[in-house]
Amino acid sequence: MMNYETAIQRLQEIVSQMEHDELDIDSLTEKLKEAQQLVKLCTDKLTKTDAEIKKLLEKES
Repeated sequence: MMNYETAIQRLQEIVSQMEHDELDIDSLTEKLKEAQQLVKLCTDKLTKTDAEIKKLLEKES
């Protein structure tokens, strides 16, 4: 499974390609789908990490 940092880097690459009009319409559709999956992966990881941090802080207090 891809880690958070790798997913963010990949998202940045896709955004850069879009900003510089480097994608044809077929590639754009594929990249948008990939970007959606990457955003979900990042969101899930952040949510999980947030929950873990809250749990650890609760144990300390």
